[in-house]
Amino acid sequence: EQAKKASMPRETLERAIKKGAGLLGESVNFERLTYEGFAPHRVPVIVECLTDNINRTVSEIRVLFRKGQLGAAGSVSWDFLYQGMIEAVPAAADADPELAAIEAGAQDFEPGEEGATLFLTESTDMDAVCKALPEFGFNVQSAQLGYRPKSTVDGLTDEQMAEVEAFLEAIDNHDDVQNVYVGLAG
Repeated sequence: EQAKKASMPRETLERAIKKGAGLLGESVNFERLTYEGFAPHRVPVIVECLTDNINRTVSEIRVLFRKGQLGAAGSVSWDFLYQGMIEAVPAAADADPELAAIEAGAQDFEPGEEGATLFLTESTDMDAVCKALPEFGFNVQSAQLGYRPKSTVDGLTDEQMAEVEAFLEAIDNHDDVQNVYVGLAG
């Protein structure tokens, strides 16, 4: 309807619909982009995007980072660990997460929500740990590679925290953004 209001020719509209659905035989190439920078109050942020138009995404992310500061590659990644994060739940009440972490080859573990445990691994060991955890009484719910902060920013006032949250929400609402990693305490 918006296309008709803009006097877009029917052929153009139909072609755009078919292209988006992948029916024209034209392949759409997606590129993975990673942006680093700071949210307001020097909170480090890593943003992962998946886009079919790099120029559009770069310009839109730059606009979003006006409230913060877009950095160069490596400007904040040095303060994050890239690792595997495996969420698993115990299959039995007597399952020991510490023993499972040690025996399966995880680096560390943290208690999660609703009885789940988060096992942390080297990025290269994630698959092996996922396969080993069931042997030690844990059922894997999810596994992903991602960034975890080495140190976090804390001590922000409620007003400052609201600014950071508004910034992060704007970034997260962008269509091309897949993951946002933040070095924020709490």
